[in-house]
Amino acid sequence: MNKKIDISLDNLEQFFPSDFTHEEKAIAKTRLSKLLSYEIHKYYGGKIQMLPKAGIYGFNWYNLWYTPGVSSVSTAIRDNNDLSFELSNRGNLVAVVSDSTRVLGDGNCSPPGGLGVMEGKALLMKMLGGVDAVPLCIDSRDEKGEHKAEKIIEFVKMVQPSFGAINLEDISQPNCYKVLDRLRETCDIPVWHDDAQGTASVTLAGLINALKLTSRKPEDPRIVYLGAGASNTAIARINIVAGMDPEKMVMFDGKGALHTGRTDIESDPDLYRKWEMCQLTNPQKIDDIETAMTGADVLIALSRPGPHVVKPDWIRSMANKPIVFVCANPVPEIYPYAAKQAGAYIVATGRGDFPNQINNSLGFPGILKGAMLVRAKSVSDKMAIAAARSLAEYAEKRGIAPGNIIPKMDEKEVFPIEAAAVAMQAIAEGSARKIMTQQEVMDLTAQDIDNANNALKSMLDTGIIPKPKMDMINDTIEDVINWIKQNRK
Repeated sequence: MNKKIDISLDNLEQFFPSDFTHEEKAIAKTRLSKLLSYEIHKYYGGKIQMLPKAGIYGFNWYNLWYTPGVSSVSTAIRDNNDLSFELSNRGNLVAVVSDSTRVLGDGNCSPPGGLGVMEGKALLMKMLGGVDAVPLCIDSRDEKGEHKAEKIIEFVKMVQPSFGAINLEDISQPNCYKVLDRLRETCDIPVWHDDAQGTASVTLAGLINALKLTSRKPEDPRIVYLGAGASNTAIARINIVAGMDPEKMVMFDGKGALHTGRTDIESDPDLYRKWEMCQLTNPQKIDDIETAMTGADVLIALSRPGPHVVKPDWIRSMANKPIVFVCANPVPEIYPYAAKQAGAYIVATGRGDFPNQINNSLGFPGILKGAMLVRAKSVSDKMAIAAARSLAEYAEKRGIAPGNIIPKMDEKEVFPIEAAAVAMQAIAEGSARKIMTQQEVMDLTAQDIDNANNALKSMLDTGIIPKPKMDMINDTIEDVINWIKQNRK
């Protein structure tokens, strides 16, 4: 390879041969991402660490931060537990809890197998929200090897005194529903299921602007949901609360369309969230995907990795200017170029190397920051909708287009705006235990984000964090290019 890549890893496609097809480029980017990720995780030994937030200016400072001085902190919190939010880092600390039973598109990865993702959540929370987070991958299996929701629930209830919020992640259904609903009822700190509420919030943000660009009102679109897991059922629920018509929605799981004739879902008490969708949507009892897609305005797919899960003919049969969200990871249900060729007007995926990334990383840093700053007791659906609207409004003000419907992760100024929207909604609902102004929330969030990014820059500039070896990166790119060439059909 003649060119040497910049450490930013921008413009990867410039290194691919000119005769690579669209699909070969997409496959190359996916494979490269996986191989490089493994190598740099091995190089750094993970991606997060713990550092002090307070100074040590002499030997006696140890006596203040630990014994004997810290006794006054312990007794003060004993007498008033709410002081734990002020005298410790609890008010800015999130537990990222997972049993790793549904990690991205890889399924059950064993309890420690989720650490890569959970560390990633912690890194994004710090850099995009100024929030500290601890990954906690737990073993939810009983003596028979079955994963039990009750074990996750009990664990979270036990650790909640140490945290300001809980982020649930990558828990398979039906446990994901039971865990979230039970913990929201019993915990006095926000418990947030990012695969559900987080994905729903960011999807709604993108959909709001997609509807605007195609001159559709919120109550207008006929929507097909492909996949009926935690993410898509939450997306449908949030969309309904936001004003979309459930009778114009059809949802599909692995066995077919959801409707009141699905006695297999009705008879299983663990599938109560899916049964809610059966009762709310598809009154016509449409049973096949081809019929549902004909004349549909929107497809929202969170099903299984593609790229040939969504058929081009389905998109061709949709209404004028169809909106296609294909968000399976790591490979969307259809590649964006193929969806566009089939007539899609707006295409969104879960990946940052394609336009319109619908990724919950736009949601959880700001949402949890706003909720914790006002010490909200929970994160309601209306708070998630407030976050979505703040994302959509920010993007609209700076300009939207079919290939740019939602903010990107590097637009860091959106996160204080989002945090403030969530905090104000929590105050309006009576969920907040601390009253702040919108500007106060924005200023504190922006300051914490700046502090986190400045600290990282300082560690990079001084070599405390060493740069990766560029030869390793260039060699990996060359290996991927050769692999594509050798495996051409």
